[in-house]
This record gives sequence, structure tokens and C-alpha cells, in this order.
Amino acid sequence: MKHIELKGQIREAGNKAAVKAIRREGMVPCNIYGHNVANVLFTVSAQDLKSVTHTPNSYIIDLELNDGKKFFAVLHEVQYHPVTDEALHVDFLAVSAEKPVTIDVPVKVTGHSEGVKMGGKLLVSSRKLRISANIDSLPDILEVDTTHLKIGKQIVAGDLHFEGVTIVSPKATIICSVRPTRATAQAAQANQ
Repeated sequence: MKHIELKGQIREAGNKAAVKAIRREGMVPCNIYGHNVANVLFTVSAQDLKSVTHTPNSYIIDLELNDGKKFFAVLHEVQYHPVTDEALHVDFLAVSAEKPVTIDVPVKVTGHSEGVKMGGKLLVSSRKLRISANIDSLPDILEVDTTHLKIGKQIVAGDLHFEGVTIVSPKATIICSVRPTRATAQAAQANQ
């Protein structure tokens, strides 16, 4: 999985006024916690943070704080402003190379399915799947081949298998399906 660097400045826990002042300076209050890490409060530039929050990709974040501490982390939770869609607060989860990481990874649907060739319509229901794997085994994307998918059939998370990766999303999560269109339904009735 790709890594992305973020630099942060340590901050003190403060009241609402202090947090609003941080946001006015173009910074986003954050914290990191997780494997062998005590809760650390810090700020990150809102502009730098967009490279992580405003993308469909998932990353391992190489977080470097101004006190010299470095962490491997994943984006855990983001609180957005309801109107402007700006990040208000971000939680990062510290991860280690020894323990598996649970993260959402984008799904890429490939292939031209048999059902679409017969006039059906491909519907993609899930753009990301939650997986668990060691850092060195994490894929950038999960490729799902739809070549043999027929009309009325679907691919669910339980059908997928990737080496070194455990799919954490529910097995019944629908990835994609091929639905009949009006034209194919009328053609099927005409053939009966």
C-alpha cells in the first residue's frame, strides 16, 4: 500500500475557543492513539490533510510530529463541517508492522461481463471493502473480475479471496451485480 507523509505540530488540550482559533489559522485539530501509543494531540495543515481525506484511495500515513516522534497510522475517523465539508477533527490510529491493520480499500471492477454483453446493466454497489492484513501485504486496490457475471447474478464479499488479506466486511456485502434492462426483459418474454 502507498505511504503518504504528514507533518504535525503538538498541541495542548483546550476549550472550544482554543480549538476554533486553531481552525482559523488553517489547521485541523487531530489526535493519534492505538498500538503502544498514548493519546497524542496535534494539528495538521488543512491543505495537507486534503491529500488524505479528499481522495478515494487509502494510505498508510507516515506521521511526523514537531517533537521528533514518528508514527505509522491510518485514518480512523473524520468529523466534517455539515455545510462546508471541511475537516473539523481527525482521529488517526497508530499501527505497527507486527500486527494486522484493518483499513478500507477501494474496489476496482474489471472485465466486460457476459450479462452486459447480453444487454444487462452492471451496478456497482460497493466502492470500498474493509480488509485486514499486515502492512507489507496491504493492496492499493482490490480488483474484482466481472467477466463471467450473468444477468441476475451478483458478486458478494464472501466470493472474493486475496492472498495475505482477510476481508472484514460482511460476507453478504454486494460488490456488483448485473440487472436485466427493459429490453432484455421484453426479449425474454417474447422468447417464451
